[in-house]
Amino acid sequence: MRQLSKVTCDMSMSLDGFTAGPRQSLDQPFGEGVDDRLHRWMFEQAEVHADVIEAGTEAGAFIMGRNMFAPGRGEWDLDWNGWWGEEPPYHAPVFVLTHHPRESVTMKGGTTFHFVTDGIESALARAREAAGERTVSIAGGAHTVNQYLAAGLIDELRLHIAPVILGQGERLLKDVGDLNLEPVHVAGTDLVTHVTYRVGR
Repeated sequence: MRQLSKVTCDMSMSLDGFTAGPRQSLDQPFGEGVDDRLHRWMFEQAEVHADVIEAGTEAGAFIMGRNMFAPGRGEWDLDWNGWWGEEPPYHAPVFVLTHHPRESVTMKGGTTFHFVTDGIESALARAREAAGERTVSIAGGAHTVNQYLAAGLIDELRLHIAPVILGQGERLLKDVGDLNLEPVHVAGTDLVTHVTYRVGR
């Protein structure tokens, strides 16, 4: 019997627990007042954090919420194929949680977006099938990650904590229950602290 794929999650967040600011939109995808404050380390110190960045993109399949894929709600704007241009950074199947059906979208570089309307467990089953022996990554946003944590479906949580206070927005670890988080690795610079937890109950 094939062993189930390991499920990981990488999330950049503020020191007070937010992964995005309030009122995310097309013009401000990370919310008002955030800009690149949570992700400066990825751009300004890319060489220093190369191993961390690579680890976050090496999964065999990804799962994300609709809000991470598109700014709109309701019926799909079929001209919208994500924030990332013609070649998204995933290079693997991506399963997007949504209430509105849509045909799969194939992009350059090996990324295909599949739209899942029957819940987080269905998306995970499909992602595991697609990933084979490789890991499955829960890519975000916070609401999606919180659902998977609450359901006990994430094995490893990798937090990238920026020394920033947002005060409001999309909060990680909200309504996730009593998690057993075992720290297994800590590293960082002046722009970020990386903490990897093994997740249990």
